Amino acid sequence: MLYVEDNPANLMLVEDLVARRTDIRLLSARDGNRGIEIARASLPDVILMDINLPGISGVRALRILAEDPATAHIPVVALSANAIPRDIEKGLEAGFFRYLTKPIKVNEFMETLDVALRFAHAELARAAREEQA
Repeated sequence: MLYVEDNPANLMLVEDLVARRTDIRLLSARDGNRGIEIARASLPDVILMDINLPGISGVRALRILAEDPATAHIPVVALSANAIPRDIEKGLEAGFFRYLTKPIKVNEFMETLDVALRFAHAELARAAREEQA
């Protein structure tokens, strides 16, 4: 999993939450451009993306990843302090798999990770079947 986040406190919190899961290895990037580079190089199962990042926004990074055939299949979950309903609606319209708000609600966060990982694994299995056909 890749987490694109510029705030060290938020990154530490997610690191602590993910440390509970032995099935997840966490990579991180502090800005959208670096996040895109890491996503293209490591092809994570899931990406967590802050919206307000230095350089390019999380929404712009999402669009770039969605346009790249190598990364288009990766579910990208927004994790943002932008929590008003219109922000959430705009995020989902932009193509985020799910939109979580800060402060993080631990149960919702962990459930969303499970859903995103199941989706990612199903997509990989589907792609493998298509290659064999």
